[in-house]
Formats: sequence, C-alpha cells, structure tokens
Amino acid sequence: MSQSIPEIQLNDGLTIPALGFGTYRLNGNRGASAVQSAIDSGYRLIDTAYNYENEATVGEGIRRSSIPRNELRITSKLPGRYHEYDKAVTAIQESLFRAQLDYYDLYLIHWPNPKEDLYVEAWQALIDAQKWGLIRSIGVCNFLPEHLDRLEQETGIKPSMNQVELHPFFNQEEQRAYHQEKQIQTQSWSPLARVQNILDNEVIQSVADHYDKTVS
Repeated sequence: MSQSIPEIQLNDGLTIPALGFGTYRLNGNRGASAVQSAIDSGYRLIDTAYNYENEATVGEGIRRSSIPRNELRITSKLPGRYHEYDKAVTAIQESLFRAQLDYYDLYLIHWPNPKEDLYVEAWQALIDAQKWGLIRSIGVCNFLPEHLDRLEQETGIKPSMNQVELHPFFNQEEQRAYHQEKQIQTQSWSPLARVQNILDNEVIQSVADHYDKTVS
C-alpha cells in the first residue's frame, strides 16, 4: 500500500505521504494495535495530538511495528491552553516524552485560539523547537488567512501545512487557493465527513465507478 501513496513535498523540503492515518479516539492497547496494523498495512503518516490523550498509544504502536522510525512521518499538535512560549516548549517536550520519540516529523498548532491572541508566541516556540531538532516541520490547524499572514509578518516563517476541515460537502475553495498562493500545503481532517453521507452519495458513487475506485 505505501508504494501506491503519492509523496508531497512541503515548503521546507520534508516529504510526506498524501494519505495518512488519524488516531482520534484510539486509546490503550486496542489503539496501539490499530496503529501497528495501520503501519503494517502500509500507512506511513500517523496523526495524533496532545488533546487526543493518545500520544503514548501511538508511540507504542510505532514500536510494535516492523517499520524503521525514519520511514514514518508522525504528527502531533499543540493545544490552545499552552500557547504561552514557555508552556508551549514544555508541552512539545511532554508530547515527545509520552510517545517516547526523539522528534516529531510534524508538529502543528491545533487551533489559533484568537481570543487569547497568543498564537504567534506559540509559533515562535515551534520555530525554536525545530531549530533544536525536536520537530522536522512546523505547521498549523484551522488557521484562517488572516492568522497565517500574521505568523509570516511577525516571524518571517510560514507554516508548511494548514490542516483544515475539508471534504466533498465543504470544499474550502478560497482557503485552498490562498494556501496554493502561499505554498502552504492543505491537509484535510475528516475527509470523509459523516461517513454514511459520503458512502450513500449517488454523485460520489458515480465518480468512484467511473474511475474504478471505492467511494472512500
């Protein structure tokens, strides 16, 4: 499977698979087994987050798999309550300790939390953590163009990725166009939306039939 997944190069040079395995609500031994199974089935991009409370589960699944760490791309995310610089640095370290990893390939700010207005401070923590070798590539989730512009204006560093809600019922055309202009990779969360709505959709089924693919 892994050989059939295209690779995407981010604006900082890191390459990632175009298809990844999300781990929300995968916890404990069953979660670790699911992560191991996903890796053994060919997934090489694994997505977790501090707020999922399963970074240790993901780390255990990685250790159980037979795939070398350098062939995997592991993502985690910084929660909104830790946007102050010192708290962000500690949270990144804690994320690594829980997963028992030396580094994350991708680390994202999970939400701009604009009412608190500390996301630039959090971004600076990610920039420094990248310099220290704790993170290979830094990005964000759920940021609007105005938030992304501010990051670049105040730090000179653009995110490599913005992970946003994106699926056939919410195509984010303007956001995607902005990302393309700025060379920021769009990554989808919930790409199947509400699965049953997708699987039962006649239009999507007709497209899948035309290309001899499954609806997913």
